[in-house]
Amino acid sequence: MKKRIKTILFLWMLCIFSLYTSAQKNKYPYQDPKVPAEQRVTDLLSRMTLDEKIDQLSMKSLNQLKLDEKGEVTEESLEKLFGGQSIGCLESPFVEHEKIAKFSEAADLYLRKHTRLGIPAIQIAECLHGQMALGATIFPQAIGQGSTWNPNLIYRMAEIIAKEASLAGVDQALSPLFDLGRDARYGRIEECYGEDAYLVSKMGVAFVTGMQGDPEVTKTEIPENRLMCTAKHFVGCGIPQSGIFIAPAVMGEHELRSLHFKPFEDAIKKANIYSIMPGYHEVNGVPVHGSQWLLTDILREEWGFKGYVFSDYTAINMMQNFHKVSDNKKETARRAITAGVDLEAPGRSAYGELKTLVESGEMDELVVDTAVRRILLAKFKAGMFDRPFKVSKKREEQIHTPEYIAHARKMAEESVVLLKNEDQLLPLDKNKIKSIAVIGPNADQVQFGDYTVTKSNDYGVTLLQGIQQLVGDEVEINYARGCGITDLDKSGFEEAIAAAKNSEVVVLAIGGTSLIYSGVGWGNEKLDKHNTCGEGMDRASLNPPGVQQELIRAIQATGKPVVLVMIHGRPYSIEWEKEHIPAIVEGWYPGEQGGHAVADILFGKVNPSGKLPVSVPRSAGHIPTVYDYKPSGRGLYRRRGTPEDPGRDYVFSSPEPLFCFGHGLSYTDFEYSDLTIKTKEVKDGQSVELSVKVKNTGDRAGKEVVQLYLRDKISSVTTPVKQLKGFSKIELQPGESKLVEFSVDFEELSLWNQEMEKVVEPGSFEIQIGSSSDDIRLNGEFTVLQ
Repeated sequence: MKKRIKTILFLWMLCIFSLYTSAQKNKYPYQDPKVPAEQRVTDLLSRMTLDEKIDQLSMKSLNQLKLDEKGEVTEESLEKLFGGQSIGCLESPFVEHEKIAKFSEAADLYLRKHTRLGIPAIQIAECLHGQMALGATIFPQAIGQGSTWNPNLIYRMAEIIAKEASLAGVDQALSPLFDLGRDARYGRIEECYGEDAYLVSKMGVAFVTGMQGDPEVTKTEIPENRLMCTAKHFVGCGIPQSGIFIAPAVMGEHELRSLHFKPFEDAIKKANIYSIMPGYHEVNGVPVHGSQWLLTDILREEWGFKGYVFSDYTAINMMQNFHKVSDNKKETARRAITAGVDLEAPGRSAYGELKTLVESGEMDELVVDTAVRRILLAKFKAGMFDRPFKVSKKREEQIHTPEYIAHARKMAEESVVLLKNEDQLLPLDKNKIKSIAVIGPNADQVQFGDYTVTKSNDYGVTLLQGIQQLVGDEVEINYARGCGITDLDKSGFEEAIAAAKNSEVVVLAIGGTSLIYSGVGWGNEKLDKHNTCGEGMDRASLNPPGVQQELIRAIQATGKPVVLVMIHGRPYSIEWEKEHIPAIVEGWYPGEQGGHAVADILFGKVNPSGKLPVSVPRSAGHIPTVYDYKPSGRGLYRRRGTPEDPGRDYVFSSPEPLFCFGHGLSYTDFEYSDLTIKTKEVKDGQSVELSVKVKNTGDRAGKEVVQLYLRDKISSVTTPVKQLKGFSKIELQPGESKLVEFSVDFEELSLWNQEMEKVVEPGSFEIQIGSSSDDIRLNGEFTVLQ
């Protein structure tokens, strides 16, 4: 009995000791990981001074840190950067992955040990198609990702990027874009998944869930090796007036709600995204960074957004010095924070006036508290208070792994779109070809696109290298650059023509180039002068730049069969090329493995499966050229035409795209049959269930994107002639068939009526199933009941 009492007393004393040591370690409730995140925020906020709160609403850059001769971060640079004060966010520098990790560890330790409350900072990084760090894996640019029509690939890519970036100490990605790319003049179209709201939503939600984790889990926490995401650029940024970056987005509320809101709303409701970044532009006369309607009424009250709003760089100040809607920093700060912008980037400027606003009584401190609360809640949910960052000893083994490289290659393969293949010129047979000319400014130069840290061939595979490695010594390769991307020098034409004449077939790689670093005016000035796409690189013409079109015609005139490969970030108006060049391949910016992927497709090792996520206009004058136009969008005369004379909507041109949304050829053929609509009559809340049989009728395996479009036949407001409401990418062996099933949610049948109410109106809907928006194979109909 005595022994039992002693044991109980010992266990009781041990419990008391454990509680005591825990209390010592977690002095305050906000330091205790067992306390719910919301309570920890409330406790921490109650202990903060006004200055400490305002510090949380700003950002600094880790780029200011320095290394000593031993490669360690200096105490002097840490003190100069922080001065004993915490900060809301830290910008990840665009340097080597290893260096970023060192900076991160030193900064994290300093903030925990040398600031009064030990508040860590969110480290943000650009992660659009790979972490912006030398050594990290580089994937195809976003427009190429959209061309895969494969959300599973995007999900896995985002997982990889999150793992690599987290190993460098990154907590949040300033990605992805949920903008609709509906104007090819716009330089940032390369960062968009496509022109269609449904496609952009599916790809963007896949990215966010891959990077953040399961939305149900992320309501309470962000798992280790995952990152918080940022939805950019709220809202309508992808259709600026005249295609000019930062220009006004001219549209009414109906268009906003019918088109541009959907991807952002889905990011919040389906992916639980943690951060939203407004655009630089204005909507209906109000800069988005000062729009309470957009940032509070819509985001928070209507959609229930619980995260924080991260300003675009210098965008708050632009309300004063660019948009001219305020005449001083104090008014600018008041307008932005009351509208709903929580954090000012890239550093404190206008928000330096918040203290004056509060202390003068012009603003209640609760306004500041609300913004700080949102940022702190993100930090707690991301586990930042409980997981100090330490550089992993296995860091080098865990980045740019063979598995990650293989995924980059697979994504590149599925992003390439075969636009034309006259007389089955492709695939090339290396056993039948003795010589091939590889020509063009992008034949032996990698192009990764904007938001990458390098353009060096040391970090990727060029098309020339890909072809060389594939054919080996079996085929003679005659290479010539021909011309530059933007210069007007034709002195290389002679060598290129000779290479073509001395070869049996020509692969001609043209295209563009984008910034090395993100942001307007960043990077190398000499290189920036020649950028043709990317942020702030808008164009009035959609022709290939420089003298590239003249090079194409000169090579075509040799009489040799030409395969045109485009490596670039925006659609080109290639009307002459479409008529005269037998094979055309859209490569976009295909990432570090792009050379291998394109070569494999040219020689039939891989069957192309990419589909266009944007329509290709005939010229800049045809913009907007989108598939989901309204009934009047192609004009009265075209509708009155006949098969012999289809009519015109322009005096000398057709309004039809050169290549339509969803277009992409294969080396095999697919037959569609047996459309079965299981729900012919649909009631409120029911889904539309249907299936279609698809068969590979060719002699090689291939992947097909089965596309489902709907049309509301009669509606109280005008609706598009068709809208994408489902797609499925399937792989079929020769002769194989698959039953592809679709379930269309009742909400996808809705429209915004004249009273700006979201409703599903009774009536008939047409179903269109096909291989592209213009290649509809099967039609059907169902009815929504009253």
